Amino acid sequence: MEISQPMPYHTPALPGAVLAGLDIKADGTYVDVTYGGGGHSRLILNRLGSNGRLFGLDQDIDALSNAIEDPRFTFVHSNFAYVANFMRYHGVERVDGLLADLGVSFHHFDEAERGFSFRSDGPLDMRMNRRASLTAATLLATESEQRLADIFYLYGELRQARRLAAAIVRAREQEPITTTARLLSIVKPLVKPAAEKKELAQIFQALRIEVNGEIDVLKRLLQASVTLLRPGGRLCVITYHSLEDRLVKNFIRTGNVDGRLDKDFYGNVNAPLRAVGRVITPDDDEVAANPRSRSAKLRVAEATGNTLPSRFLT
Repeated sequence: MEISQPMPYHTPALPGAVLAGLDIKADGTYVDVTYGGGGHSRLILNRLGSNGRLFGLDQDIDALSNAIEDPRFTFVHSNFAYVANFMRYHGVERVDGLLADLGVSFHHFDEAERGFSFRSDGPLDMRMNRRASLTAATLLATESEQRLADIFYLYGELRQARRLAAAIVRAREQEPITTTARLLSIVKPLVKPAAEKKELAQIFQALRIEVNGEIDVLKRLLQASVTLLRPGGRLCVITYHSLEDRLVKNFIRTGNVDGRLDKDFYGNVNAPLRAVGRVITPDDDEVAANPRSRSAKLRVAEATGNTLPSRFLT
């Protein structure tokens, strides 16, 4: 019996490529660490037999309303940085596949009160986990000008990062920056009119990444995947910006996010993963049907069973 799709909380990117990349075994154990609306998870369950198992992790409690009622499925309300701990809690030492779709759900972009999008006014929140204390408003109110510039440059890849940070610091001295509309009034004069939507999206992306510690938790997930995947198990990661993609690419190639190679006596690379195929992007038909998938990049890797010195897993 196939698991039906509900009304879209989120439309999963690259669904066919993900299923092919995971190389699903009917009796295997899989983890979707970015459960969201359950789109990818439903597709995985449709490939599993009665003895297969699927765990879905999401730190946003809203995702619980999408939990699939199926004896083979377990929903875990947690940040995926702790995936290894929760798998041990559920008696799972090794898995056959792990999926991470690092995009933001449509649900988050479309709910003004979550503050993820510049397209509608709302509080500057941006927390994936609403129990967390740090919001985008708090970040803008408390970080130094230098740190704000670093955030915009590193996570938004914005050349005008210093000017953006300076403008925010000047503005917050006059009035707190607590809404998306207030932030837009400050930063819009500093973006190129011809690239306004792109650069505004980059500004909001940078703040979201910092608020949720997304780079740190991605590093922790990649490290956890090495211990969780059984030899031959598959890792599938969908990224949406170059910083994430570079970390994933480096980790698959070398076993660490910095790209440092560990070689044996004979000069062979001793990596715990090996790339399966090349990076996969949506085709024109998928982008037309789901424009938000246009920047998605899927990388697939297979666990080799090799281990790395502990200095490479920090």
